[in-house]
Amino acid sequence: MPADQESLPVSGAPDAETSGPQELRFAYVAGVTPGKWIRRWEERMPDVPLHSFMSDDAGQLTVLHDGSADLSFVRLPVDRDGLHVIPLYEEQPVVVAPKGHEISVFEEVALEDLAEENFLDVAEMGGPEMAMQVVASGAGLVIVPMSVARHFNVKDTVARRLTGTEGTQIALAWRSDSTSEVIEEFIGIVRGRTAQSSRQPSAQQEKPKKAPKPDRRGTGAKKPAVAQRYAPNPDKGRGKGSRKKGRR
Repeated sequence: MPADQESLPVSGAPDAETSGPQELRFAYVAGVTPGKWIRRWEERMPDVPLHSFMSDDAGQLTVLHDGSADLSFVRLPVDRDGLHVIPLYEEQPVVVAPKGHEISVFEEVALEDLAEENFLDVAEMGGPEMAMQVVASGAGLVIVPMSVARHFNVKDTVARRLTGTEGTQIALAWRSDSTSEVIEEFIGIVRGRTAQSSRQPSAQQEKPKKAPKPDRRGTGAKKPAVAQRYAPNPDKGRGKGSRKKGRR
């Protein structure tokens, strides 16, 4: 199903593919703050429990393939084979250095000005948190998204906005063979659709018809209709000129 495909209809007999789970589980990498989506879900779908947990970058797709999560907020690039992926937003990169480093006197620095610095590989260090711990020891610098640096907030480090390099992107991913109304509903919430959007499965459900308003005129017998009487025409039957001008 392409990412822009219309939402699944809710009519008809449910089956294993379309009825979906009675709960929804999603994972997210460090730096993603899913609070606003969780609140909207609880407002619109209070009867479907929503469970979330944080995964590391190395396992951001594993949680989908092993069934731990129905959806995952991932950091691009990822292997898209067997997945639907919707890019959401771009992250601002920062350079993280040990406290007291000369970059601390600037609000932002250019990558070309750090050509002589020793940059550490975040993946080789075991992830961003461990990499920032190594940076605090003075072994080198790392480049991470600003949201990640703020999330871990490692002591004895300083982070500054970095220019001259592309930022990373956060995307929402789910398995191509995983199709359900609750997944469609969550995707719509993340994409900013309103509760009344025609593409939201919850909005497509047939609303109960309103009961007719009670007859407030009472139940007593109605009075029979009476023919309307009109006042007689005083001129009817009189000949022409029977009412002469001036005569009393």
